[in-house]
Formats: sequence, C-alpha cells, structure tokens
Amino acid sequence: MTGEMTDEDRDFYRWYGPWKPLTPTSVKRLMRGSNIRWWVIGGWAIEAFTGVPREHEDIDVSFFRDDLPALIDHLTPRYCVWSNLNGTLRPLRKADDLIEGARQLWVRRDGGSPWVMDLAMNPHDGDNWISVRDDSVRMPIDDATFTAKGISYLRPEIVMWMKARWDRPKDERDLAEILPRLDPSRVAWLRTTLEHQHPGHRWLTLLPA
Repeated sequence: MTGEMTDEDRDFYRWYGPWKPLTPTSVKRLMRGSNIRWWVIGGWAIEAFTGVPREHEDIDVSFFRDDLPALIDHLTPRYCVWSNLNGTLRPLRKADDLIEGARQLWVRRDGGSPWVMDLAMNPHDGDNWISVRDDSVRMPIDDATFTAKGISYLRPEIVMWMKARWDRPKDERDLAEILPRLDPSRVAWLRTTLEHQHPGHRWLTLLPA
C-alpha cells in the first residue's frame, strides 16, 4: 500500500493480513498461457488511460464468470485463491468451493504471504460485457475495454460511472484527469448512464454539455 496508513487500514491488516499488489505488467506475466480473457479495472485503468501516475492500494482484475474453472487451474499450482463475500473468505480449490453469491476472489502465494490480486468475476452473455451494477448496461467486451502496452483495461468512462456511488475526492480527481481526454461520444455515454442510475448526481454538473 502506498501513502499514509489510516486506522481503517491498520484494522484491515490486523484481520486479513497485508497487501503487496502486483502491477498490470506482473499480472500479464502471471496470466500468460491461461487463454482467459481478463482486463484491469479501477485506478490502474485510469492511470493507463491518462498516463498520469496515481496511488494504488491494490489491483483489481476482472474476467468472465464462465472462465472460473480455467482460472483456478491456471493459478493454483503457484497461488492460493480464496472466494470473498463481504469479508468472509473460503479457499477456492475448485469452482464448486465458491461461496454462494460471491464474485470476488483474493489471491496470494500462501497463508504467510501478502495478498497480490483482487479478482472480480464479471457477468456476460457470450462476448458481451454486462455491468454487475445494472444488467441493462451491456456492450461487446471489445467496446468496454481498451489496450495499452499489450494489457486490456476497462474503459475510463465505465470506471468513473462505477466510482460515482462513492464520490470521493480521489474519484473527482480521476474524473478531472479523464474528461479532457475523452471523445465527446464517451462523455455523452457517461452523462446518459449517470443520469439513469444516479439522477441529479453532482458530477453531472462537471461534464461538458
């Protein structure tokens, strides 16, 4: 973790142990040969799009739900995978071990090692990406992602739409960085989707008409 540790961070570490997250380049090396479609989400996607460095507490990587068995087979020779549902953790040695309702997985080498990656299973219809927040928001995965240096990332306007529910200072900083770089059609998508899910959201006043 970068930056100053808060009391909340210390409490988290006490119960769950520390994080030493991989970088997108490290994830690419780890996933090489898996034949699984995956993409980086969250703050790393913002940094990849803008080219502006920012702090990262962890790394979030998404993949299609149907690829869970292949993902476990690829990772478990070297890593321990855990399913996580609201802080309840369970070892994930095979797909049937998944906690019912869980879509988040944490990864580390062993019980004495820090967590290195937060994986999120994404709903989909074939190659169509479906938002976990609103299943009416869907599009071909190639439209939902972009590639930088051979790594796939979730598009920044989608990342910001998903961040809108928190509206934290760091999220507004991310919004300020991406807006000048977004095509008008992407800004229009963000406006329309924000209005649909968060009517009257403060960010709507920050988006160019």
